[in-house]
Amino acid sequence: PEGGHVLGSTSTPLVEGHDLVMFDLDGVVYVSGAAVPGVPEDITRVRDSGCHVAFVTNNASRTPEAVVQRLEKVGVAAEVGDVVTSAQAAARLLAERYGTGAQVLLLGGEGLRGALVAEGLVPVDEGGADAVALVSGYGPDVQWRDIMRAAVRVRDGLPYVATNADMTIPTSYGLAPGHGVLVSTIARFAEVDPVVAGKPERPLMDETVRRVGGDRPLMVGDRLDTDIEGAHAIGIPSLLVLTGVTWLDDLVAAPPGLRPTYIASGTSGLFIAHSAPEAHGADWSLGGWTARVSGGRLVV
Repeated sequence: PEGGHVLGSTSTPLVEGHDLVMFDLDGVVYVSGAAVPGVPEDITRVRDSGCHVAFVTNNASRTPEAVVQRLEKVGVAAEVGDVVTSAQAAARLLAERYGTGAQVLLLGGEGLRGALVAEGLVPVDEGGADAVALVSGYGPDVQWRDIMRAAVRVRDGLPYVATNADMTIPTSYGLAPGHGVLVSTIARFAEVDPVVAGKPERPLMDETVRRVGGDRPLMVGDRLDTDIEGAHAIGIPSLLVLTGVTWLDDLVAAPPGLRPTYIASGTSGLFIAHSAPEAHGADWSLGGWTARVSGGRLVV
């Protein structure tokens, strides 16, 4: 396809070329509260190699402290400073735009409320006549009546910042509606385009590098439209793991902006060298396999 392949090659284990590895959480480290097999051990190996480790999540409902507790529960050692959420990215964006002490109308959980307070903002509920903006994030206890009132305020001109626009979240019972469904509802009703802080937009990715540090970051994720596209947004390489919501049919159909640099079945792919397919005329070959496009179909 136009744009060519974007797979990268490494002659040494992938992790050796980086000083910061940023892990998405849902679908990469754990799914519905259970660790993905082998991931806790792999994260320990990354740290032992001398790399910084960051946990980057679009989920805005939990505080960093709660995320650490959940990580420790599944066997992953972490500190609060290792966790960066879309709520933190949204709060910093709002603080930079409106200043300390600004009132922000809140639709979301304690993770988002805590992030606003940490940036010196004042979260307000329902009325909030002096609010300078609306911010929303995933919160299972958000009431429909509050959504309706907030949507009316946005329609009437209140700026809208969304922590993320993920349309789905992985659960033990399958893909479920994500916060993006709410964002879409408010945006369509109010006829506005919200500012999005989470992946694939830059704020969360930039905030992670700023907080954790690193000159050669690598993003590890399971979603093409958040993790991989987010890595493209800040110009860093990415490793797609097939433990979450993306599978081979999605991958084959991905346009250039959604293609990962590296692919692996899981996080163990951090510790191997990666080879990219090589072109031989109309064919591409790797590891004894050859693929070509014939009559509009992929033949392997």
